[in-house]
Amino acid sequence: MPLRDQIYGLVRKAIVTGKLAPGAPINEIEIAHRLGISRTPVREAVKKVSDEGLIEVFAQNGTFVADISRKQVEEAYIIRIALELESIKRAAVAIETNHVQDLEDIINAHETAVKRSRFDEAIARDDDFHRYIAEVNGLTMLWKVVDISKAQMDRCRLLSLPSPGAGQETIAQHRAILKALAKRDQAGAMKALQAHLETSLRNTIALLDAEPHGSLLIA
Repeated sequence: MPLRDQIYGLVRKAIVTGKLAPGAPINEIEIAHRLGISRTPVREAVKKVSDEGLIEVFAQNGTFVADISRKQVEEAYIIRIALELESIKRAAVAIETNHVQDLEDIINAHETAVKRSRFDEAIARDDDFHRYIAEVNGLTMLWKVVDISKAQMDRCRLLSLPSPGAGQETIAQHRAILKALAKRDQAGAMKALQAHLETSLRNTIALLDAEPHGSLLIA
């Protein structure tokens, strides 16, 4: 993996997980010095993260972690719902027994992570579930588009998971999606997925509007 992409992953993860909070400065020279590399790949990585709306660059003033944007969160869900509905529509036709078992294994791993309060791992397994459905159809590019577009959404997920029942609700919805897929019930799978993503959007917006996280939100 190119050095630029490795740094991009590190910076993006630090922002998404809250290790770099909104308003935190991003010092390219300091990052390069700490990693013992030139500034060029750091600059390229920061530009890539900035393109996702996670970093804001102000001429003369510096580079800072962006606030969470309600507009970008809502746009991400619009993109995600549109693309994933097409993905699951195709998956309901292409799915085989081994795919169903793999998805069941992912859900079980997700549930274990939630029970153990391993929230980073729970989010990773959540993504694995949706990514795998796209891969059933060979639609790897589709998931890449979804993954890039949901950067602001991802920042909210670690805030919501510690809420009582949040993780279990997601797991129950994933099981409903899988149940429909296993039956090759195209309409049922699409309905279950849309309900899942719309619930997630409502919960995310409610979270952002609530204190103390409302202070992180911009319109």
